[in-house]
Amino acid sequence: MVSPASVVKSEGPKLVPFFKATCVYFVLWLPTSTPSWFSALIKCLPIFCLWVFLLAHGISFMTSHCAAHRILAGLIFSALGDAFLIWQEQGYFTHGLLMFAITHILYSSAFGMKPLNLKAGLVFALISGLCYSFMYSCLSGPLTYLVGVYVALIGFMGWRAIARLQLCNDLWTWTKLSACIGAVLFIVSDLSIAVNKFCFPVPYSRAIIMATYYAAQMLIALSAVECRDETHLKKMN
Repeated sequence: MVSPASVVKSEGPKLVPFFKATCVYFVLWLPTSTPSWFSALIKCLPIFCLWVFLLAHGISFMTSHCAAHRILAGLIFSALGDAFLIWQEQGYFTHGLLMFAITHILYSSAFGMKPLNLKAGLVFALISGLCYSFMYSCLSGPLTYLVGVYVALIGFMGWRAIARLQLCNDLWTWTKLSACIGAVLFIVSDLSIAVNKFCFPVPYSRAIIMATYYAAQMLIALSAVECRDETHLKKMN
């Protein structure tokens, strides 16, 4: 098992630009009432840094590992979704929803279908159903169906991330744990968006949404480097 200290030593420096970009976002804290291309750039900058983080592991690594380039593709669609949501009050919310739906499909594909872990799938199906039932009365028009599909997709993504963990069988790795925590944080972020937008105001909603979102994306990006870094880190120890 690769130690957390070795992981930090190997991957930490590559994530410094991401942490700096995230700090810039929270320090500037640009008002959402006046959307602009500059505010879109500041919001997307941490995700751009995660692109660089993955590409820093080498083009050959990215092209030879399906999970890695699918997660990179997911991050690209996430940035598009972030940009659309800057102008959500101008009618681009469904565009952002579509971009993030594609992101969850890509992440689910990266996590794979083995092991199946049907028990975890049933738990996520129940949680997804309860969340949608809670929001259903607050939805209207096409969003009634679009949000339902989105909830199913993000629930599926969460299932596939957690299904791989297998803590009881001692078959887990730090990257699988990273994907699991990242998926859960992504669900928390999106649930906060939905409740705040459709149901009732959530205190400190923007801070909660963005903090959990950036953390989720970082952890999911970290989960893509397992194939290369497990061997590399063992050589370092």
